[in-house]
Amino acid sequence: MPAPRTQTAASMGGTILRRLRATSLSARIGAGLLLGIATGLFLGEAADPLRIVANGYVRLLQMTVLPYVMVSLVAGLGSLDVLQARRLLRRAGAVLLALWGIALALVVAMPLAFPDWESASFFSTSLLASPEPFDFLGLYIPSNPFHALANNVVPSVVFFSGVVGIALMGVPGKQPFLHWLQVVAQALAGVNRFVVRLSPLGLFAIAAQLAGTIRPEELERIQVYLLSYGVFAALLVFWFVPGLVRLVTPIGTRELFAASRDALVTAFLTGELFVVLPMLSEAGALLVRRHAPAQSDTGALAEVLVPASFSLPHAGKLLSLSFVLFAGWFAEAPLEASEYPRFAATGVLSAFGSLNAAIPYLLDLFRIPADAFQLFLASALVNSRVGTAVAAMHTLALATVGAFAMQGGLRLDRARLFRFLAVSCLLVAASVLGLRAGFEHLLAHEYTSDRVLTGMQIIRDGVPTVVQRTPQPPPEDPPLASQLARVTARGRLRVGYVVDALPYAFVNARGDLVGFDIELAHRLAQDLGLSLELVPVEFTAIAQHLAAADCDLVMSGIALTPRRAAAMAFSRPYLDEHLGFVTFDSRRKDFATREAVRAQGSRLRLAVLGLPYYVEKTHLYAPEAEIVPFPTRGELVEAFLRGDQRLDAMVISAERGSAWSLLHPELSVAVPQPLVLTVPLAWPVARRDADLLNLLDAWIELKRRDGTLDELYEYWILGRNAAPRGPRWSVLRDVLGWQ
Repeated sequence: MPAPRTQTAASMGGTILRRLRATSLSARIGAGLLLGIATGLFLGEAADPLRIVANGYVRLLQMTVLPYVMVSLVAGLGSLDVLQARRLLRRAGAVLLALWGIALALVVAMPLAFPDWESASFFSTSLLASPEPFDFLGLYIPSNPFHALANNVVPSVVFFSGVVGIALMGVPGKQPFLHWLQVVAQALAGVNRFVVRLSPLGLFAIAAQLAGTIRPEELERIQVYLLSYGVFAALLVFWFVPGLVRLVTPIGTRELFAASRDALVTAFLTGELFVVLPMLSEAGALLVRRHAPAQSDTGALAEVLVPASFSLPHAGKLLSLSFVLFAGWFAEAPLEASEYPRFAATGVLSAFGSLNAAIPYLLDLFRIPADAFQLFLASALVNSRVGTAVAAMHTLALATVGAFAMQGGLRLDRARLFRFLAVSCLLVAASVLGLRAGFEHLLAHEYTSDRVLTGMQIIRDGVPTVVQRTPQPPPEDPPLASQLARVTARGRLRVGYVVDALPYAFVNARGDLVGFDIELAHRLAQDLGLSLELVPVEFTAIAQHLAAADCDLVMSGIALTPRRAAAMAFSRPYLDEHLGFVTFDSRRKDFATREAVRAQGSRLRLAVLGLPYYVEKTHLYAPEAEIVPFPTRGELVEAFLRGDQRLDAMVISAERGSAWSLLHPELSVAVPQPLVLTVPLAWPVARRDADLLNLLDAWIELKRRDGTLDELYEYWILGRNAAPRGPRWSVLRDVLGWQ
């Protein structure tokens, strides 16, 4: 009796296996995607090890693509004659311009959907960096094609392959070589098809790792851009690009999606257009041959256009230029309508390179705070995948429409064109109005960056500490030889602090004294085995406090200047600040460059800390400006915010200005390029305290080498992890209670 049951089980297993094989690849990919998302939500951060499987799958996809691009381009172009090549360049170029025009039109329309919200951010070192020059020649013309191949410089490989293919057009007896290239291309395509069969497993790993590790709070600040980008990308993928294909070719929309869905899903989940080029090439050739069987070489043209277009900006990349407009809105420094033509032209040229180089360049060009680039990197977690799906549809449309254009097979019905344009306008208008209404009424927004700053706490407080809120008389120390000896005998380090010395010393929302220098004071006392006493000092009387032994040293972001150095002894610098201008958002562009500052001439009134050093440095930026000195930074900021002295900007460090802008989001920080002035920060002690000074110098060097200064700089100045981060939510942890 057991035999029939065994046979039945084998039969059932075979049936299941046959059904799985009969299931379409798209269905298996969809199942893998859904299972991956569910797995990521269940495991949370425990899904991160799946990154190994995900990266391995992407590498397998990449393995054959570059050789395939090179072989197919050489073979495809080499099989054409000169007349065909000219026609291909002219007609495919017209199609590319049309796709670019659609993408740029949507980019310009996107800011209309943005609501009116306030924002501000911590200091970013990108404020100080000049944009790297765009090396067009180095990207596209390889001095060594083997170096380009080894380093995956795809535009250079495409250019080299194109030159070889063009040269091959007029070579006699080229057919055997072309046949050999076609055989190699078929072999590479076969390898790629095998790897594509692994897509359900690979995409499962990608989806699980992404769903398990991405944090919603990372995307909260840019939710407006994410939603807007998603909607306009969907318009491109599902309406504009397929509509263009349907408008001028016999290829239907359903047919287009049926042929491209596997490539679109793979492109979306991997975020890599490069890996789906063979899939797009095969789909484009299939579509073209299906509708143009009489022209045997039309499908081959589609196979040439897919790899050839890879090195050119695609609609997804151009749509990503909308981030510059978003950053201008976010920083309350939006581009004027008159700047849009320059933005479009410069954006297209910049998009020939990497977006990671193009976006900072454009931010600087249009005087938008460069620290917005950090938001772009955060948005890339999602938008790079959406943009890759747009790029895949763009590439397929260029290949199919370009191939039909080559054979003179394009057709255009004016009535259908007008209907397409009318519906397109309605869709864009509905998208803009719907997004704006949703942002204003449905999407909750509350400015919280000020609470993030005032919620910051000392990372490690390991010594008994007394914080004095009012000046205290000096302690009665025994008459020992040095101040360091007296501090050791006392068992307590007395550190002077200046009130509201953001972000170096300030009182947080809990009433605790915190800040970069205050944290260092805790670390110093701990390393010396002492308790800590924090004593307030007057900013304008630091030398007198030290001379009277009211405190042992002052730690509150004190700038080292020549006159201060003559009155007090200073430790070696532990940090550099960078002078900048703090002004209202609407005027930030007036201070973004040295030329813009000087162009305002004597009309400019600048609030400056009343130290000769700062006044002198301000004159380097604005020699004709009227300087209005203030004794303390607190009074300077207060006077500027009141607006009772017609002040145009404050001259303070960019680090301090960024902290003040968090409390007052109507303010923005600008560091004029190209001249960036640096001011060192150090700790003053009384001139008699040589032993204490030597100790501080040695301790600063130790903290520099063990990473303490970098750790605290990232927290207090750059604001990294300023908001507490708990474990990523997961079913495993938060529902089942497993740790």
